[in-house]
Amino acid sequence: MSILQLALKSLNNRKTTALLTILSIAVSVALLLGVERLRVEARNSFTSTVSGTDLVVGARSSSLSLLLYSVFHMGNATNNITWETYQDLTSDSAVAWSIPIALGDSHRGYRVVGTSQEMFPYFRYGNDQPLVFRSGVPFDDLFDAVLGSEVAASLGYQLDQDIVLSHGLESTSLQKHDDKPFRVAGILKPTGTPMDRTILISLEGIEALHIDWINGAAPNAMLAVSADKVRSMSLQPTTITAFYVGLKSRIAAFRFQRKVNEYPQEAMTAILPGVALGELWQLVGSAEKALLAISVMVVIAGLIGMLTTILTSLDERRREMAILRSVGARPGHIFALMMIESMIYGVAGVILGVLFLYGLLFAIQPILQIKLGLQIAIALPGTFELLFMVAIIGCATLLGTVPAWQAYRNSLADGLTIRL
Repeated sequence: MSILQLALKSLNNRKTTALLTILSIAVSVALLLGVERLRVEARNSFTSTVSGTDLVVGARSSSLSLLLYSVFHMGNATNNITWETYQDLTSDSAVAWSIPIALGDSHRGYRVVGTSQEMFPYFRYGNDQPLVFRSGVPFDDLFDAVLGSEVAASLGYQLDQDIVLSHGLESTSLQKHDDKPFRVAGILKPTGTPMDRTILISLEGIEALHIDWINGAAPNAMLAVSADKVRSMSLQPTTITAFYVGLKSRIAAFRFQRKVNEYPQEAMTAILPGVALGELWQLVGSAEKALLAISVMVVIAGLIGMLTTILTSLDERRREMAILRSVGARPGHIFALMMIESMIYGVAGVILGVLFLYGLLFAIQPILQIKLGLQIAIALPGTFELLFMVAIIGCATLLGTVPAWQAYRNSLADGLTIRL
């Protein structure tokens, strides 16, 4: 009988204790690998919020502030940009395309973004992925709206349904544009970005909503402009909040950025979104590092629990070791037996932990997608995760040297002595 078979039979003889030890290691492994998977996917989702956009331009502010309100739709702009300035800058020969956006309204807690038709063919996220419609088409009519996937799912909206937008950003705003309802023209597929929590309408639609508002106040009944009448009015935007820029050559990015930052007519800021996203992740990424450190400590606790279990069982197994020695097992065989048992604990714990992890991922993936907009890829373990597994098995085997050395030192006479 090989030492491996002997180790398996010995563990089977103590299966309750062995299973509990393996389970504790499995839970800690699942936690560690789960945190690592969430960390990687969260970072990828975060840094891939916008791609293919060379510059984001807005009113003069810090790069992080501009990134937050223009890309993540969080917070408010310090100022707006005039339409004339937008046209002047985007007429530069280096500009291939541009996407203007206007913020300020909301619907039941979700941001409304006024934009142009250029949003749909040119906006990219992730690995240069375009916006794809789950159903419907881009807005075409003045009062058409396109919903992000989370908006449609959480509010239960369908195509051709009417929605009423609200003035301002409050989820329970008392100032509603109920005289100019919008029709749901399209619903986007999930992107795992802030676009899932956005309602897109045309810039002209934004102007139509506020055509009769004065200094942010709703009009009285005498001055209100009906939805039918507003269609015949000039709705060219006067201001926008920010705009995305795609250049014909990325070599021109720094020149165009300098041109924006030094623009004499208005104080503006142009940022490189990739650089700004990296800076923002450095600020918010400390939490995931702390969580990873806690997970590592849980794994260490699990391995120490394994070591404690084996050491505790040594007193009960002295007679077993003595019998093995009496039938010809050398001290090296006893040492190897304990080492193999520790390795079995590590291997079984890792395998069971990985099974736990993937079962949990299958269960929570749709919840994370809907609730947090986080797309967790269910794929084979990556290199870093495999290294974690090998390290855990190696540590378990290495810790086995402690009980192995203790068993090695137990003498035959100690095992056979009858204690009174």
